[in-house]
Amino acid sequence: MSELTKLTIAEARDRLRAGDVTATELTEACLAEIEKADALGAFVHKTPELALQQAAAADARIQGGAENPMCGIPLGIKDLFCTQGVPSQAASNILEGFKPEYESTVTTQLWQAGAIMLGKLNMDEFAMGSSNETSCYGNAVNPWRRGNEETALTPGGSSGGSASAVAADLCLAATGTDTGGSIRQPAAFTGITGLKPTYGRCSRWGIVAFASSLDQAGPMTKSVRDAAIMLRAMAGHDPKDSTSADIPVPDFEAAITGDIRGKTIGIPKEYRMEGMPAEIEKLWADGADMLRDAGAKIVDISLPHTKYALPTYYVIAPAEASSNLARYDGVRFGHRAKLAQGDGITEMYEKTRAEGFGAEVQRRVMVGTYVLSAGFYDAYYNRARKVRALIKRDFDEAFAGGVDAILTPATPSAAFGLGEMADADPVQMYLNDVFTVTVNLAGLPGISVPTGVDSSGLPLGLQLIGQPWEEGALLNVAQTLEDAAGFVAKPARWW
Repeated sequence: MSELTKLTIAEARDRLRAGDVTATELTEACLAEIEKADALGAFVHKTPELALQQAAAADARIQGGAENPMCGIPLGIKDLFCTQGVPSQAASNILEGFKPEYESTVTTQLWQAGAIMLGKLNMDEFAMGSSNETSCYGNAVNPWRRGNEETALTPGGSSGGSASAVAADLCLAATGTDTGGSIRQPAAFTGITGLKPTYGRCSRWGIVAFASSLDQAGPMTKSVRDAAIMLRAMAGHDPKDSTSADIPVPDFEAAITGDIRGKTIGIPKEYRMEGMPAEIEKLWADGADMLRDAGAKIVDISLPHTKYALPTYYVIAPAEASSNLARYDGVRFGHRAKLAQGDGITEMYEKTRAEGFGAEVQRRVMVGTYVLSAGFYDAYYNRARKVRALIKRDFDEAFAGGVDAILTPATPSAAFGLGEMADADPVQMYLNDVFTVTVNLAGLPGISVPTGVDSSGLPLGLQLIGQPWEEGALLNVAQTLEDAAGFVAKPARWW
């Protein structure tokens, strides 16, 4: 493996500016690794020609004195982001052959900063899943293995391809999206850093929608500092997105001082779930001790409506999904079913959606349509909206009480084997999001930081939740946790 692909964004930035390496050399090293890593199923649409063009342009900019820290950095892009002229399928057969004539705002900003696209990354279909097993491309595979076992493990979902690619050093960083934990959970499963910004911090324009009031793009990186650097390039107001916040984007990296003395970190008692593995309990306690040793005050807090978060999420998210996915009808773009003699428009809709949508997407569309139907709208959807407001109020009250950040586990376990949940009740799979969905319901920033390994040697992560628009302060606490944990483990190469 090339040593160049192991660089962090911060390290590559410094070496590019010093002239020790060129963006073209960095890109060629990543492309070579990608070609050897098909067994991971991470990259689903490779763009080597475009990458080398962008690398040459980045080299010219760097020689001209370009100062943007993302200039010359090779990235992977989740298949949910529309990329001009490059297939953008959201890992669904219903968007087969779709090549947008436009670029998402987030990727536009990254290219303007001088970043380089290596290709599109695998994911759960329409971001619906926690294991990357619902993709039309097939599974993405975690580069980590349990001890000496050869069992293929999930990289988490829905941003499983992004997590796998970053953990395996196929790219320096990747974009992800997070609707209920889809950046933070796969980051924890693969031993990388995943940041979900405040809702509205990054534009959603040009990102294939799952649940519009919950979706948020964010960076998936090898370090907290890298997340800060990449977020600055991704964030900003976009007049094309009515939910995009018109507030300044600070220098998040400058906010990382490593000093959290006097800060108050809350430990929510409701996150101590029955049956939580002892390893997760110990990781959480150790994380609190690390922050206490760094000068923070650790306090117990209560978020009483947490117990309603999963059912609330799994009413609101499918409801919004059923509305968003109604546009995929075989009329305007993507897949259209072959029709029999005498079939009309209704049959075309039915056949196209039956062929194009996978089982999990169909399940969630059906649930969403049900909870929005005339007889059940008030009983389910409106009630869920009211509970969502109470969940947000819990956080507001905790922060108003002087808490600067909240520490929780990121996942209820380490990565599980692909196929191991195949016969489980769908609700069992949904429990993977138990620690993460509250952050999306409340619109808050959250970050997963790798902080340890389980008895099988698999990575485990802790989650920090911050105040709205205070990603800088959150990243500073996360940096302290990263420094104290000293997580440097890497997966043994088998692919």
